[in-house]
Amino acid sequence: MGEQSVEGAVMHIGEVAARTELSLRSLRHWEEVGLLTPSGRTDGGFRLYTESDVDKILVIRRMKPLGFSIEEMKAVMGDLEVLDDASSDPAAGQAARDRLAAVSGEAAERRERLVRQLEMADEFIGLLAARRRT
Repeated sequence: MGEQSVEGAVMHIGEVAARTELSLRSLRHWEEVGLLTPSGRTDGGFRLYTESDVDKILVIRRMKPLGFSIEEMKAVMGDLEVLDDASSDPAAGQAARDRLAAVSGEAAERRERLVRQLEMADEFIGLLAARRRT
């Protein structure tokens, strides 16, 4: 099996799905909408992922429950790439850090809303449990 030139160990989509606890469908969808691009493909067209790709997938997976849109996730991934690129312009790096700081604040607010929702869910479950006992 020939493979496009990809640095380091590679995984097929099934292994990546198992490691990230995501469905094949989610990974394919993220590629279709431009959120994630596998590092390569086999001669037969099968997707090839690297450890770096898995790290990116895990970032996206952590953003999803917080309700970030595809466009917001793309922007975060782009900013992370700027920071990972040693050759990037220092001004671009600072702009990326500033945007990521704003996203971090937004993520903290969204997390707090989720905590409040969980507290309400726990109260509701408690109310139902109390009614069943009477």
